[in-house]
Amino acid sequence: MGKTKLDLRERVFARGLSYPSDPELLMLVLGSGTKDLPVEEIAYKMADVIDVSEREKLVDGFLKIPGVGLGKALAVAAALEFGRRRAASINAVVRSPQDLLPFIKQYAYKAAEHFIAVSLSGGHEILSQKVIAVGNSNSALISPREVFFEAVQNRASAVILAHNHPSGSACPSDEDIQTTRRLCDAADILGMSVLDHIIVSRSEYFSFKESNLLKDAG
Repeated sequence: MGKTKLDLRERVFARGLSYPSDPELLMLVLGSGTKDLPVEEIAYKMADVIDVSEREKLVDGFLKIPGVGLGKALAVAAALEFGRRRAASINAVVRSPQDLLPFIKQYAYKAAEHFIAVSLSGGHEILSQKVIAVGNSNSALISPREVFFEAVQNRASAVILAHNHPSGSACPSDEDIQTTRRLCDAADILGMSVLDHIIVSRSEYFSFKESNLLKDAG
């Protein structure tokens, strides 16, 4: 059994995460089986539960599998939920800051500043979301080339900029305003639009568009 797991890890490492089957992915999450049930069998049983269960009932379904305790059940359910949250943003339509906030609110709790670029289609559907830079507690160094690289690759029509303020206040600094002006100028050259720049903190958010600062920045 140990050799099987090792072989699987080596194959996935060599070929990438698109290579393994769903049960094999679950094997990687689980790590090991029990003395009565090998990890392969647990993984296949869990895959069956996932196929027929609602999200809210997954843990209960996992716990009915002999040898699966709360730790393994929660580990797999948490991995599935994490993947669901990350995938939910793709193709979502953004018409206002409230549409994007669910996909960036996790950065509000980061201790360092994270700068994110969200690429959008002409219909304002999210094509990608990427962390461009991670700074210290006060700032992040932003390169226009990095900001727009993925947007160009995706043939995006527009981008939304976002970053967090670990300090707690979402009000933009002079540096935020200058950075937004510089990135709006770069977007114009590329034939794109900067639709908004959203700053999030633990308790609030600030939208350049809602505050009519994009007009000044553009």
